[in-house]
Amino acid sequence: PMCQYSAQDGFANDWHFNHLGARAIGGAALVIAEATAVEARGRISPFDLGLWRDEHIEPLTRIVAHLKTYGAVAGIQLAHAGRKAGTARPWEGGQPLNHESGGWEPVAPSALPFAENHRTPHALSLIEIAQLQQTFCAAARRAVQAGFDLIELHGAHGYLIHSFLSPIANKRTDAYGGSFENRTRFVRELAAQVRAIIPEQRLLSIRLSCSDWLPDQAAWDIEQSIELAVQLKAAGVDFIDCSSGGIAPGVAVPSTPGYQVPFAEAIRRAGVPTAAVGLITDPQQANAIIAQGQADLVLIARESLRDPHWPLRAAKALGAVVPAPLQYARAF
Repeated sequence: PMCQYSAQDGFANDWHFNHLGARAIGGAALVIAEATAVEARGRISPFDLGLWRDEHIEPLTRIVAHLKTYGAVAGIQLAHAGRKAGTARPWEGGQPLNHESGGWEPVAPSALPFAENHRTPHALSLIEIAQLQQTFCAAARRAVQAGFDLIELHGAHGYLIHSFLSPIANKRTDAYGGSFENRTRFVRELAAQVRAIIPEQRLLSIRLSCSDWLPDQAAWDIEQSIELAVQLKAAGVDFIDCSSGGIAPGVAVPSTPGYQVPFAEAIRRAGVPTAAVGLITDPQQANAIIAQGQADLVLIARESLRDPHWPLRAAKALGAVVPAPLQYARAF
């Protein structure tokens, strides 16, 4: 799920139809639509996809049918940007927007800005927390109505769910802050609520930042991620999408191929299915992750932007028989 920053008022359009459809035509087994905001103030930018209105369903239904025509499982990532909301698109600088430029007041567990140049977010009350959980649930219902087979909750990269988990962003002293049990309460409750409203045959996953990459501070780490993953599985989550980072600016993160795969492997060893992500670009590399039992799925993001037909090319490189569209048969 790679943000395209190309929606208007949350509505999917021809860009999303063609972008996501190209990945299905290119042989992807699973195509996950980008971080889709559960409310307008939960958008990273004013141009993010949304599912906070029933009117958003129809264009996504068209995309889902398109994906399934070409054999892909259709997924969508439901998100709330929390204190990182309301920024310009990356190619327009990515900086926080003021009201005059189309920005808005963000919300978060605590009134702590993401960085010095970001707005100070409104600290959510207990009533507002419960309302936000229901907002996620309403978006999940709409996603089911649109036909998506997989619902993924975005709990990584410093966005709202992650900011509840990490002591870096969560300084609450009530039932949603302080201890591990309290900091994980929001996502545990949310996972159970979403699982209860989506059909049993639909998959539910959660993307986690498995480490804040801040070993010298009281931060979120892989040990807490493992403990949470076990609890989320018990709540009905089918797998954990294992990413990392994003809770604070200027954090040193490794940039070696497959640098996040050990997170997926560690959680999988605890008995929870996982998806591996992060600088996975080579067919042999991806295949080895599965063959060696490090993860159950490999998700290809930036490499898929470079090459929509990466799955077909990978199949050929690995000697697998995966049928290309008849229209492309001469190339494969």
